[in-house]
Amino acid sequence: MSTKSEPKYNSVMVALCDINGAFRGKRLPIDQVDKVFDGSLRMPMSAATVDVWGRDIEGSELVFESGDADGICLPIRDEILPSPWMGASSGFVPVCMYDENGAPHPTDSRHALAAVVARFAALGLRPVVATELEFYLTDLHEQGGIPSSEKFDTENVLSVQELERLSPFLDDVYAACAESGIPVDAAISETGAGQFEINLLHTDDPLRAADDAMMFKRIVKGFAKSHGHTATFMAKPYGDGAGSGLHVHFSLLNEKDENVFDDGSDEGSDIMRAAIGGLTDAMQESALLFAPHFNSYRRLRPNSHAPTTVAWGYENRTAAIRIPGGNNKARRIEHRVAGADANPYLVLAAILGAALAGIEGKTRAPEPLTGNVYEAGMPQLPLDWAAAIDAFEQGPIVADIFDPSLLQLIVQSKRQELERFLETVTKLEYQTYLEVV
Repeated sequence: MSTKSEPKYNSVMVALCDINGAFRGKRLPIDQVDKVFDGSLRMPMSAATVDVWGRDIEGSELVFESGDADGICLPIRDEILPSPWMGASSGFVPVCMYDENGAPHPTDSRHALAAVVARFAALGLRPVVATELEFYLTDLHEQGGIPSSEKFDTENVLSVQELERLSPFLDDVYAACAESGIPVDAAISETGAGQFEINLLHTDDPLRAADDAMMFKRIVKGFAKSHGHTATFMAKPYGDGAGSGLHVHFSLLNEKDENVFDDGSDEGSDIMRAAIGGLTDAMQESALLFAPHFNSYRRLRPNSHAPTTVAWGYENRTAAIRIPGGNNKARRIEHRVAGADANPYLVLAAILGAALAGIEGKTRAPEPLTGNVYEAGMPQLPLDWAAAIDAFEQGPIVADIFDPSLLQLIVQSKRQELERFLETVTKLEYQTYLEVV
């Protein structure tokens, strides 16, 4: 890794993560990089809460109402990170937004996660988090920008041959992750044609876990292009293919570094079950953060290996919450709802915040389920976007997790995004209805 004083870079991209999980920022020549580290770099505070196309949110309190004021952008790490697919001379600095007086700006999604982590710390607890990210390698047709998986034309789960064929790409990804301090673990070929998963190792710093997930996605996309592919973290790029998820594993350590989810039994502790109770109580109202886009709801379908109901179970991948087996000392919760298209900061804030609500309220978890949870008659997750937006806006638990300004801007952004999709007539609609009805 390179410190800010090292002269190897010619330019630096400085960017913050917006509410849609996209980086937004500016390119600086290297002789201007000191302003990033001395607190003099500024960007509009509204930049963290634009819609998915980069447009201002209509009615946003951060635009005309406040004069679209600037905030201060401070780096999340005291170093310049490499972007090797762009050449050795191009660096990257992730930042987050602060007010003029130096306070964390409440509409920056990284600060939302930091606030939840601080609440755990006040109880003497430290979340340990790991993420699993699935993605597709595709090839774009020259016309229309439609992804193709022609180079990966078969579903080939756990294929060693596919991994060997992609060794040059994977080698570059792993080397770049090592240079940026991202703890990558195993890579596998997943169920879909051209679909892969790479796991990130656990860390007791949830903010770093989300930072690493964001940087990992950037690295995968960057090297995919240099190897003749396009990488997509869309939740469901192919209607008849497997969806891509962002699975989150977490446990809690106390001040003695003991896993409080482990009480020596195979069932796990009362604290773990209270956390599960909080997660199930909040799942419907927080679904918008796990499935934030129009395409997200193509993934949440029964019998698709993506959860559709509010349920949990031991070693049960048909449930939204799975308690993995293995050594009891590693007892943890796996939350399986989020798609790979979600913002990692908001996902972790929603999951950890709901778990904390359950622990503080000593919430009683429902009974764990076995077998096919899709057929168990459990309460449904919102399976359409509009319902998820309404549930999020009205949810009492998410209102306790997120700053009201951030919550309202997320709602406004998603309604603005939804409206554009509703007013866009698709090619399939014309083919189906134009001359028939």
